[in-house]
Amino acid sequence: MELAVGSTNPVKVDAVERTLERYEPTVTAVDVDSGVSEQPRSLEETVSGAENRARRALAATDADYGVGLEGGVARLGATPGLSLIMWGAVTDGDRLERGGGPTLRLPDRVAERVSDGAELGPVMDDVLGTENVAEAEGAAGALTDGLTNRTRALGEAVASSFGPFVTAYYDTDA
Repeated sequence: MELAVGSTNPVKVDAVERTLERYEPTVTAVDVDSGVSEQPRSLEETVSGAENRARRALAATDADYGVGLEGGVARLGATPGLSLIMWGAVTDGDRLERGGGPTLRLPDRVAERVSDGAELGPVMDDVLGTENVAEAEGAAGALTDGLTNRTRALGEAVASSFGPFVTAYYDTDA
């Protein structure tokens, strides 16, 4: 199975490799434009970024599937505050499937800065006293004390968006 991931971020590539390891994939990282803001600020923008990454990664390669992953922040009507969200998209060129990863409420002091226009990664680096947290444990790891991390969280988005391609439950003929 040949997979093209629409990112060169090692955490995103690792999330795809680990999640789909039983299929023994060959994974190629492809530097593509997400077509959305560097910091997506809505569910719609985050999902659109994942879709664009999946389509563009597939178009740039001869892979069987294109995979796109996007993290963003959004206000979700049923929950208070600003949340970190993670979405994945997978395409084989005909179908496009989407799936979400975990959603985490951001601490108020982080949410305020992000709401004022800052990007989450640099804000988290400032709060944590780190550099490049987005390529390590991510905000998900820091905000859960390691109960999850960015690789696992993105992996859930991979699993949720890839599932329809590997099960018969989504077949329209079944």
